[in-house]
Amino acid sequence: MKIGIYGGTFNPPHLGHLTAAAAVIATLKLDKLLLIPASIPPHKDLPAGSATAEQRLEMTRMAGEQLGLGSKVETLDMEVRRAGKSFTSDTLAELKAQFPEDELWLLMGTDMFLTFQYWYKPDEIVRYAGLCAFGRTEKDGEELFAPQRKYLGQRFPGSRVVTMTLPNLVDVSSTELRARIPKRETDGLLAPAVLGYIYRKHLYGTNLDLKRLTLEDLRPIALSYLKAKRIPHVL
Repeated sequence: MKIGIYGGTFNPPHLGHLTAAAAVIATLKLDKLLLIPASIPPHKDLPAGSATAEQRLEMTRMAGEQLGLGSKVETLDMEVRRAGKSFTSDTLAELKAQFPEDELWLLMGTDMFLTFQYWYKPDEIVRYAGLCAFGRTEKDGEELFAPQRKYLGQRFPGSRVVTMTLPNLVDVSSTELRARIPKRETDGLLAPAVLGYIYRKHLYGTNLDLKRLTLEDLRPIALSYLKAKRIPHVL
């Protein structure tokens, strides 16, 4: 079985994450995708006003359901439960023990890929899993990926490294999105259920009066209470 592992802060998870995940699933022909929100990211501090680890976990679960792939996509709380910083090497060690006969692939965006050699225990990571890096924008192509792919192959002999530039990516960062959310500038950037969860939990500077909602605001909030498979029926 081929298993993709997609970690991150997911603060919040957006359609850029989802379109990338869907494309990688198809390209690598993954049998399963594991979404793993970090509790305490080792490479950066969470900004003030961030959602809690538990809230990011729930939003990631909702976002994963929007892929419509059922049990093929699973959100794990292993890093949220773990004390201390969320090191990828620790997570992959646990997963390799759980799936010893399966082929693991670690998914990452361009920035993470270009700095992979500076991660905590990168040599262990490449022993457990192949690396699959995807471009977040059209400029993240072969000219950018090829030198790093060659370098990692020399630095970590025997490692498996795949890079791809994905079409139709939603080009937005979580940082940019957090600034847009209170301005209600999120069209085409968030799964409706995730937006509804943000509204009802008053995250990222939102403060809707939940007793006096317009239909436009009520719709995503209502969807945030439903399992993805129920949404078409309710609509």
